[in-house]
Amino acid sequence: MTQTPFSRRRALLAGAVVAGGAVALSSREAAAAKRGWEPSYSGGPERPPLPPGEPGKDYRPTITPGGSTAPFKVVDGVKVFHLVAEEVDHEFAPGLRANCWGYNGQVHGPTIEAVEGDRVRIYVSNRLSAPTTVHWHGIFLPSGMDGVGGLNQVAIMPGETFMYEWTFRQHGTFMYHSHHDEMTQMAMGLMGMMVVHPRKPSADYQVDRDFVTMLGEWVIPAGARRPDPNAMADFNVLTMNARAFPGTVPLVCNKGDRVRMRFGNLSAMDHHPIHLHGHYFKIAATDGGRIPVAARWPETTVLVPTGSTRDVELIADNVGDWAMHCHMTHHVMNQMGHEIPNLVGIDVGDLDAKARKVLPGYMTMGQDGMGDMATMGMKVPENSLPMVGAKGPYDYITMGGMFTIFRVREGLTSYDDPGYYENPPGTQATVATAEAIARDGIDISRVADHAGKKRGGHGHHHGHGMKKSGGKAK
Repeated sequence: MTQTPFSRRRALLAGAVVAGGAVALSSREAAAAKRGWEPSYSGGPERPPLPPGEPGKDYRPTITPGGSTAPFKVVDGVKVFHLVAEEVDHEFAPGLRANCWGYNGQVHGPTIEAVEGDRVRIYVSNRLSAPTTVHWHGIFLPSGMDGVGGLNQVAIMPGETFMYEWTFRQHGTFMYHSHHDEMTQMAMGLMGMMVVHPRKPSADYQVDRDFVTMLGEWVIPAGARRPDPNAMADFNVLTMNARAFPGTVPLVCNKGDRVRMRFGNLSAMDHHPIHLHGHYFKIAATDGGRIPVAARWPETTVLVPTGSTRDVELIADNVGDWAMHCHMTHHVMNQMGHEIPNLVGIDVGDLDAKARKVLPGYMTMGQDGMGDMATMGMKVPENSLPMVGAKGPYDYITMGGMFTIFRVREGLTSYDDPGYYENPPGTQATVATAEAIARDGIDISRVADHAGKKRGGHGHHHGHGMKKSGGKAK
């Protein structure tokens, strides 16, 4: 018998009926799918746990530059972790230490790593002087495990140990932090990263290097030994994994490595546009989940909003040392005062000579910007960090704070820091020779009046750089 469109539709509907209630459920799901709604926005019902995922076998472990990964043990099929909230004497960079709060003797806490389907049990011991809790930021779990003090649980009192337990129903990049008096406790450092790997990763998920970076901001007055948790502006220590350049640890890769960078931001007030030199990447995931391959977009800067995570992915195919930093310019400075008057462009004339008669050694600063200040050898308060960065291979790197280096090399036999890159001849910017200027008809007549500054007076290494590239110093 020939089927009409109506009879085919009726047969299709009849075949779809399994039980009376199933028809209604199927209709709701079909209607939701038509509107673009997902089946679940909270991971769905809890499922039986799967065998614990093993590092090196079921997933490639992540790297937390300047930090660590939390150890665990397996007890009756459950991964068991232990976090100890305590005061930590933390070094942000050589010359700056502070009494912060952290987990397991470090700031920030260790990265917790697991696999989708793992059952985890996390003990939290409180060695602080104040009550605390831990919130598992972005994780699908029972309400009573969410860690908001007063709402989901009583606070963990000093000397107490609490136990959190759940089964992971998702994979991605997440965070954990105190959710009791969080303005104070997060500002003191109580936070960390959490990475959950997929149980059956797809081909696009595979990487060779998987870096984890927590972005943070602090107010530490020059000479102080504690962060100020009451500050709402003028953050003067900006960090990657609780370290400020030159204390940050570089990200080292072999040429051709598939690289994932996971960024989490628990800064008190600021978003951070993280910019990578020398490459572009694709935005691959948020803390809400992976972005389908066809929907990813290329960038060289990823904006990481406060309270969020972002994953980016790239192939490290450009050998060299590449800056990676927050592109908010005040976030790549170390401790600085914001009450300094603006002297840029001021002609001080003989002011310095006159002032030295009363104040020997007096020097007006800021009329040419801040770039030379770190090389002047000025005395700074004890336990403070000069505004700008560190000595580089050619000159002083006039960046600090939320700045690190992405190192790409060929033929690495280990991922230890290989040191600064030596640019091959012909690939190094140098002072232009008179011959080159004449050859290309460049008019430099107006430049002569600005040739007052000379090289070599501030620990510069331009001669070394020019020798490598075959140029001549003028």
